[in-house]
Amino acid sequence: MSTMNCELLATCSAMGYLEGDNYHKEPDCLESIKDLIRYLRHEDETRDIRQQLGATQILQKDLLPIIAQYPQEKMLYEAVIRLLVNLTQPALLCFGKVPANPTARHHFLQVDSYLQAYKEAFANEKVFGILSEKLYDLLQLDWEQRQEEDNLLIERILLLLRNILHVPSDPEEEKNIDDDASVHDKVLWAMHMSGMGDLIKFLAASQEEQQWAMHILEIVSLMFRNQNPEQLASTGQIKTKQEKEKESRELEILMQRELAAKKKRTFERGSRHSHFGGTYLIQGLKSIADRDVVSHIGVHKFKNYTHVCGKQVGKVRKRDQAAVEVESQRRSALNVRLFLKEFCVDFLENCYNRLMYVVKDNLIREKAQQHDETYYLWAMPFFMKFNRVYRFRPELVSETVSIRVFHFVERNVTNYYEMMLTDKAAASSWSRRMHLALKAYQELLSTLNEMDHSKDGNLRESARVIKCNIFYVMEFRELFLMLFRKFDPSKQPKSFLKDLVETTHLFIRMIEKFCKGKTNLFVQRKKLKKKKRKSKQSASASSEKSQEELEEIWKAALEQLGRCAEGQELLPEDLVPFDAASEIPVEEQRAEAMIRIQDAMLASKTAEALVLLRAAREVWPEDDVFGSSNILLTEESELLKQILFASLPRQPAVEVEETEEFRDEEIEEEETESVRVTESEFNLFDYLKRFANAGVVKPYVLLLKDYRQNSAHTNHCIVKMLYRVAYDLKMDTLLYQLSVFHVFSQILEDPAAGAYQELVKFSRYVLGRFFTLAASNSKAFVELLFWKNIANIREMTEGYRTDEDSGPNHRIPSWSPEEEQELETLYLQFKEEDGGKDVIDNIMERIKNERRTRKQIAVKLVQLNLVDSIKDLKRVKKGTKIVLWREEQEMELETLFVEFRASDDVLGDIMKKITYKRSRARIIDKLISMGLVSDRKELYKKRRKLAKGECQEDEDSADDMGSGLSQGPSEDKDELDEDDGSADERAEHGTKSTPRYATKGQVGMREPDPTIPLLCGQLQQQGLTGPLLWLQNCLNRTADKREDDGTLIAVPLVPFSEENEDAMDNEVFQQLLKKVGIRPPADEQESFWRISANLSGVQLRKIASVIALQDGDGEGGTAQDGNVSVSAGHKSEALRALVMARERHVASTKAGGDAKPEARGRDAPESPSGSDDDTKSNSEKTKHKQMLKRSRVFDSDDDMDDRVEDTPNVEATEGSEPNSETSDSDTAHRVIKRCRRAIEDDDDDDDID
Repeated sequence: MSTMNCELLATCSAMGYLEGDNYHKEPDCLESIKDLIRYLRHEDETRDIRQQLGATQILQKDLLPIIAQYPQEKMLYEAVIRLLVNLTQPALLCFGKVPANPTARHHFLQVDSYLQAYKEAFANEKVFGILSEKLYDLLQLDWEQRQEEDNLLIERILLLLRNILHVPSDPEEEKNIDDDASVHDKVLWAMHMSGMGDLIKFLAASQEEQQWAMHILEIVSLMFRNQNPEQLASTGQIKTKQEKEKESRELEILMQRELAAKKKRTFERGSRHSHFGGTYLIQGLKSIADRDVVSHIGVHKFKNYTHVCGKQVGKVRKRDQAAVEVESQRRSALNVRLFLKEFCVDFLENCYNRLMYVVKDNLIREKAQQHDETYYLWAMPFFMKFNRVYRFRPELVSETVSIRVFHFVERNVTNYYEMMLTDKAAASSWSRRMHLALKAYQELLSTLNEMDHSKDGNLRESARVIKCNIFYVMEFRELFLMLFRKFDPSKQPKSFLKDLVETTHLFIRMIEKFCKGKTNLFVQRKKLKKKKRKSKQSASASSEKSQEELEEIWKAALEQLGRCAEGQELLPEDLVPFDAASEIPVEEQRAEAMIRIQDAMLASKTAEALVLLRAAREVWPEDDVFGSSNILLTEESELLKQILFASLPRQPAVEVEETEEFRDEEIEEEETESVRVTESEFNLFDYLKRFANAGVVKPYVLLLKDYRQNSAHTNHCIVKMLYRVAYDLKMDTLLYQLSVFHVFSQILEDPAAGAYQELVKFSRYVLGRFFTLAASNSKAFVELLFWKNIANIREMTEGYRTDEDSGPNHRIPSWSPEEEQELETLYLQFKEEDGGKDVIDNIMERIKNERRTRKQIAVKLVQLNLVDSIKDLKRVKKGTKIVLWREEQEMELETLFVEFRASDDVLGDIMKKITYKRSRARIIDKLISMGLVSDRKELYKKRRKLAKGECQEDEDSADDMGSGLSQGPSEDKDELDEDDGSADERAEHGTKSTPRYATKGQVGMREPDPTIPLLCGQLQQQGLTGPLLWLQNCLNRTADKREDDGTLIAVPLVPFSEENEDAMDNEVFQQLLKKVGIRPPADEQESFWRISANLSGVQLRKIASVIALQDGDGEGGTAQDGNVSVSAGHKSEALRALVMARERHVASTKAGGDAKPEARGRDAPESPSGSDDDTKSNSEKTKHKQMLKRSRVFDSDDDMDDRVEDTPNVEATEGSEPNSETSDSDTAHRVIKRCRRAIEDDDDDDDID
């Protein structure tokens, strides 16, 4: 024995000893118990400490006697309760899950056996009496008197009670029968005798003890484990006539089967011994060798001979084995059932509604632990069913009879269903939870049906309102079809299928009764609306007409315009040039408005076209696309003529039929789906048609095979649904299947067939219909081997089609049996492969008939029931599986964007170079979310128009900073380019462009918008000088960052002070922001204005200098206006911004010139307005121009501005001695110089600190 075992045994011995019924504790008893708790805390994965303590029976011999004899010692009592809670915790909680390893599973079963011994030891009234007294004393304390230790002790007692009730029973060990007392019954009886049951009901009903609601509900669910609410409700009552008839009928069925089996054995035995026993030849039955079969059985068993006789039954794979029933029900002893019945009645009357309200509130607010909703889903059907069977009183369960509860249950069913499909490792656990939710849904419908048959008018009206809501919502109607089609016998037991069949029967019966006598029941329907974006553009409608036809249309339009001008024809009103309900923003609908005007002209609706033109002018006044605001009628007519004769690009109309589920070419398009909710009149017949499907009928037939074990009600539900399919829908051909006929044969040959008259009658009806069809269709017997769909049913009843007889209306050729077998083999071969191609691609490469299309193969796979829906076979687009962006992928995308941002096709270049291939839409969304672009338009391909001359080239190559920022990007510069072959043309045009020199040596940049100074003056008059200085500082800081980092991204403008926040709401200030190139938030996801990424650092500084000119006398000074007071903080901020701007300006000038800075500083004149024209030689200028021409294709206009921009020589100005007649500009320069030195000194001091 190891050292640990010795220490553990010594610790147990130091607690004390039991002598008879008296326990003598040692002085170190409390410390020993604490040591045991410490040992349990450090046990290994095999739970060795727990097993050793269980082997020594420490709970039976030490712990329970201690709490029974020393309850007055508080410290000792609390320590023992703490140890008991630890020792009795479930084995599943100790190991996490049932181990698959044999060794670990052995330890798991060993711990479980010790827990069963603990539970038997707790079946003691004295122990529960001590626990009840202690719990009662604690509950008597008010909240003011109750300490934290008291609440902790209450929770531990409840957990101990939970652990004891949670211990599973061992039926093989107990070997009890119904009406016999099991260990669980003994524990329940001890609880009842000790008064613990009354304390539980008090905790459930008390408003002050709501914090224990989840513990109480869990304890109650464990108390009624394996109990049947119907049996509890009928306990102590005299059996009704129906119950007596049911029992006698079951007994009669058993007697008939026993007599039939006895008679069969008698016939098989024979009257005398056969002396001809041995070997026989069965004539007419061929063996594998094509000879008569050799039989080694007796002659009396000849009728039962088959080819499988004597063969060993093969083992079924574990994943294909039927799911095992986990829950079992048994009838407890009579006294226990009476106690539980009384508990249920009191619980319903005093506790149910309040407790269920608190529990649901905890679930909704996520105050409970994971999967605690299963206790709620268990309690709902149990107590509602007990209430319905015992004495139906709806007010006792009113908390769980509402639309919200229906929705809660349906949501959980759907969630469990989805988790069962995704989490396949724990599919059985999710299946059990889904079964609980289905039971709750079934009992909700049963209670609602009981209310509908009540004599109380108010109850019937309440039931009608609830039914209207649940029948209206589509999810409640589609729930059963979803569960049937995805039923998996290997994960879901037969009990789940039984409840599903009965619930479906009840729902259809309720909706059938509700629709009877009503002609206008409207329900909700949801459709998937597909939107497809074509890559090709169709030609304009005007291009389809000849020039002569357009001339005739224009002549008629001129006459109509003349009548409109004279007032002879009224202009239409309320015409809107854009679609407000469209998902396309109004700013992007300008092209559509142009097309609408052209369509109106082509339709001879000139007046409507004129009104649309004027309305579009008001909506889109930018660039005067629809004319200026003061345009004349003659100019409007000329504009209409240009629109009429123009060739406008149009998007082809996309017509998508709702019934079409598959397209051959849909992979080449970007497709999005949106759910559209509509209302339509409900048709019960159409709803039942959806159950006429092989995927729904198969589970019914599977359950029908167990007709002997099923209840009469279950068999009735099965037959009723099959009867609806075969008789009401005239789809009896769907049941022509060999497995179904085998079940019908068993029913007809059953000795107790008299007890299944409904099944016998239906079986004979279907078989009679089949043999009638077989008389005219010789292939009907072969069709028994396959499940059929609607097309196969039509062929069986109306005749088979051939390729020759199909005609032009049937363009899809039929499939031969060999082709179907080949298709099934190929599908099973490639369905599990994960490659670049999908299943249908692999099939199309290998199928013999190369004329088969993708659509034909997909439809046939659905007909063969190899796939559930044709949507499952849609080809996955490349890149759509990659959803998450890792950090290195984001960095790669940002690097590629910075590299290709100056390219004409930014997105195309990124998609060529990116490592992880993704779709265009995902890359665009990621660039927007990262803030690299603000609008997807910035990623469109760009092309420049052909230049007509040098002046035109200059205008196209220069950036109009003033008008460009205020009016937006020009259509002449940026437009959609769908032609991939235009890149070479753009390159050729770029080489022909020459830089245009502005005044004062500035290249490629015009002066800022002239309205900026006016706006700044208005803002100063309004007292917004501080926000102007803040804006100037933000522009300078952004310029510094862009020059340092080399990246151009949109920078948000975040106001921190209230003054700046108020200025952002000012209309004049917003106009100024637009003029300087700061755009408003693009959508609801953005909150701040952003400095455009199209502005370089030089441009930002130039804009900032324009704003700075308005602070004083117009020459860059910082003097304040007489009527405006600026704070000292704003002054220092403005001075710092001005100094930084001028220093950067000088630095860029020095870096851009060819001459050395020192030479330029010596040769520069003292005038502050000197330019580079006075310092550069002609040869240097010529050399510089040639260099610019060579690099024009590769450099942007902003870079050229940095190289050749002319800036006044500030150093020369500062170095010159000022005279008495110093100008205001010189004074400003001196102030800036002193401020710069002061700022540098402050920065040095900060560095030292």
